[in-house]
Amino acid sequence: MKNPVGIQAFGRHLRLLRDARGFSQQALADYADVAKPTIQRIEKGQAAATLDILLSLSRALQVPFRELMDAPGIDT
Repeated sequence: MKNPVGIQAFGRHLRLLRDARGFSQQALADYADVAKPTIQRIEKGQAAATLDILLSLSRALQVPFRELMDAPGIDT
């Protein structure tokens, strides 16, 4: 993994967005049409999400893609 700090920051951000909407990991997985273990690995910072998954998460959370990607701790 080339950017572990950014991947972990994104995982924390995703969890905050998910919690703010009252979604369980399973509910988000269902809405985004991805596997629950994928959500778990992303939130734990163990996996980097692909663009396809990021777009699905953005739609499922009903947030603009830019907001999804605007995680504190990710330097661009």
